Amino acid sequence: MAHYDAADERFGHQIPEPFRNTVLHHHDWRESLFFIMHPTDQLGDVFILTLANFPARSEMDSLQLGRWGTTPLLARHARHVDGDQDDWNVGPVHIDVLEPRKQVRLRVDPSEASPLAMDVTYTARVQPYQLRRGTMKAGHDVVWDQSHMFQSGWYNGTVTHKGETRRIDNWWGQRDHSWGIRTHFRCPMWMWLAIHVPEGMLAVWCWELPNGARIYTDGCFSPSDGGDPVSVREFRHDLQWLDGSGNPTSYERHGESVRGLGGHVTFSLENGREISVDATGRWAQRYDAFNPGKPNSLGGGLSEMLVTTSDGQRGTAIYEVTGAWHHKYFPLPRGERLPPDGVTPPSDARA
Repeated sequence: MAHYDAADERFGHQIPEPFRNTVLHHHDWRESLFFIMHPTDQLGDVFILTLANFPARSEMDSLQLGRWGTTPLLARHARHVDGDQDDWNVGPVHIDVLEPRKQVRLRVDPSEASPLAMDVTYTARVQPYQLRRGTMKAGHDVVWDQSHMFQSGWYNGTVTHKGETRRIDNWWGQRDHSWGIRTHFRCPMWMWLAIHVPEGMLAVWCWELPNGARIYTDGCFSPSDGGDPVSVREFRHDLQWLDGSGNPTSYERHGESVRGLGGHVTFSLENGREISVDATGRWAQRYDAFNPGKPNSLGGGLSEMLVTTSDGQRGTAIYEVTGAWHHKYFPLPRGERLPPDGVTPPSDARA
């Protein structure tokens, strides 16, 4: 039987179903928020807070991730959802939209389950950019089908770890809001870059098959003067995993020798402008930490980067390079039923 909830009293339905129902009932359908904050001019702490609703699981969760100094932060909070998906409170985590498209307050109460307590407000510094819908299949199975928005902003407030409180004053960072199907461990490679410089934000999503064939690219340059975002027409990347001495190294299966990331990327915008970016950095969040050594754990993760653009601007960024199998970034497959054909590759395969 369908359920009519409080959310159904308002206009906004996009399919002929109650709000709690999605267009496709799928275990990995989620609607999620992601907030990440870091200093503007140096490598430092990185704090991440997420919130996600999974309609098919009747569950909402929130992840606390990142790094306090050299200490990794990792916690998951969860609750049951029964028509109250608009209640953005999960255990100690509370998220409130103070002004749509402009300001969001993030709070995490101090508790034994919270590695980081926080009271931080996000304030937009550029217009949001709505990426076009992206779809990826493995044979007939949907692996990825979602819409996605991202936006650069300022973060201000306080964070507390083991009794020590620090202020966050005008840190840069990104937020995003996405909805759709994401079966993470079946994606060969995706790259997400959020680059913050004084002029604005450069951001891109890029997905590739194991052999490097491009499935999806979308992104923008969004100026800090409030102007309209300019879409990315073409994106090229040449990044390398780095070892503890800053030398290029192979990720192999679980990135045992990887300590950082560096290299060069180029954005070609639809207005004809081309911006190249050189960057180097270190782990902000390793994904192997979620499921260490297991075949279906994701490779790679989030890296905090120092960047310099071809027109001389300097700033900081988060580079996400992750996935299950890719000729350059993940040469040994670690997932099952991967695109394009949904066949599980042999464990010793190399693209």
